[in-house]
Amino acid sequence: MYAVIRTGGKQYRVAPGDVVKIECVASENQTIEFTDVLAVSGEPGTVVKPGAASVTAEVLGDGRGDKILVFHLKRKKQYKKLQGHRQNFTEVRIKAIVADGVTYSA
Repeated sequence: MYAVIRTGGKQYRVAPGDVVKIECVASENQTIEFTDVLAVSGEPGTVVKPGAASVTAEVLGDGRGDKILVFHLKRKKQYKKLQGHRQNFTEVRIKAIVADGVTYSA
């Protein structure tokens, strides 16, 4: 059983019990509910678009990813620039998937 959700402009394939690093999400309590569910797989080999579905997740913490080096070069102009970037993320554990009244949990 898995679902495909969209958050932060990206799509993630999640199953109950998975730990996923998603784009930084501000949450006041420790649970997040994703309502933008693109597809759900109930039985092996079938993927359907649900009528009404949601995914409930528990927030484990926030962090920053590994540093990515960005290098700019303009050839023949003696111009070089090195820049670093670290992306913020929120780590969540998927608790349950509810699709058309059926609940799948870890």
